[in-house]
Amino acid sequence: MAKYTGPACRLCRREGVKLFAKGERCYTEKCAINRRTGAPGQHGAARKKNSEYARQLRESQKAKRYYGISERQFRNYFKIADAKEGMTGENLLTLIERRFDNVVFRMGMGESRRDARQLVTHGHFLINGKKADIPSIIVKAGDVISVKESSKKSEKIKSLVENLDNRTFPAWIDVDKQNVTATVTKLPTREDIDFPFEEHFIVELYSKNS
Repeated sequence: MAKYTGPACRLCRREGVKLFAKGERCYTEKCAINRRTGAPGQHGAARKKNSEYARQLRESQKAKRYYGISERQFRNYFKIADAKEGMTGENLLTLIERRFDNVVFRMGMGESRRDARQLVTHGHFLINGKKADIPSIIVKAGDVISVKESSKKSEKIKSLVENLDNRTFPAWIDVDKQNVTATVTKLPTREDIDFPFEEHFIVELYSKNS
């Protein structure tokens, strides 16, 4: 999947579900899903044959767009997940959930995953006290994510910190609002991912192409 640079709301409409790519806007009546239910394009509202392959493809596209990752990255994650013990689909989702940019978003330091990814690449965060600006880093249990001291002066960061009281955090991350840090207390499980993925379709698709 090539890098998408168009309107984020088109992706939600294409998948027929909120991907929460626009942060707070997704929770308001301005959300594109609330205003226009059909897929984008001239034939978006037309009924399409829902074949098994189409369902597999849509589910994989939904996962890639939800987390904002490329086809190449997704395929690599699948290979890692498939080689591990346990359910491949669950392994895949929990592995991607541990991406650095996703953890930054989960700790409230980003209005969306796209927003959090940009902040990561601009070098605003540390992992265990060391600068980390690669969104695809996979965090481990015990890792501590913090905001650089100099970045705390940024108006963007200040705004996010002020909104932390309105955010909810996953059970596998311990967020210290006072010091703006997040400790990965344990690895996430499938139950920690609150999005309606049907990962068996993804496994079926990539197993055929592996």
